[in-house]
Amino acid sequence: MNSQLKNTFKIMIVDDHPIFCLGMAELINKESDLVVSDIEDTADKAWSAIKKNKPDLVIVDISLKESNGLDLVEDIKREYPGLPVLVLSMYDEALYAERALISGARGYIMKQKAIGQVVKAIHQLLSGEIYASQQIKNKMFNRLISHSTTGEKVGLEILTNRELEVFRLIGDGLDSREIAVRLNLSIKTIGTHCENIKKKLNLKHYTELVKFAVHWSQKIKR
Repeated sequence: MNSQLKNTFKIMIVDDHPIFCLGMAELINKESDLVVSDIEDTADKAWSAIKKNKPDLVIVDISLKESNGLDLVEDIKREYPGLPVLVLSMYDEALYAERALISGARGYIMKQKAIGQVVKAIHQLLSGEIYASQQIKNKMFNRLISHSTTGEKVGLEILTNRELEVFRLIGDGLDSREIAVRLNLSIKTIGTHCENIKKKLNLKHYTELVKFAVHWSQKIKR
């Protein structure tokens, strides 16, 4: 029987932090109309569970084992356009929220604020609305009405989702081999991404890239 016919909505959590998942599940399951039906730690497992169990909403972390959560968001948007996705992340919304919404998510919450906001966000998404901070809504609205007059992106906005993921992992202290294993890509592919990042950010050497990435990573985690 469809979950909505029972007035209970099935929620899937896709996150590779077990303790966080348990906390979120306990919080969500306290709601009479919500139940956590699946907890998966990789995009591949999540994709299989989506096809099998047909959740009513998916909560996705940006940082997942072997993949970028935004890739999963894009896949869900393409294959199941009516399935709402809420992105939770430890990373600053100033950079990731807009990317998540453009990728197909309907909501974005920073993990630091998840306990106080996640239930409200879920209900809002299930009602067909978008959930994001007023600052992000204003930013996207201003960009829309201005038509991006220069048409140019600045700073890290110029990076693709995959390049940003590689940049973030460099900032977390991973080398090319470790990043390749984490994202299930070849070392050669990671090298190509690094070269593209250097060119886009106007950095001459890999050491400059590492310093910049580490500085950025420390800044957004403060």
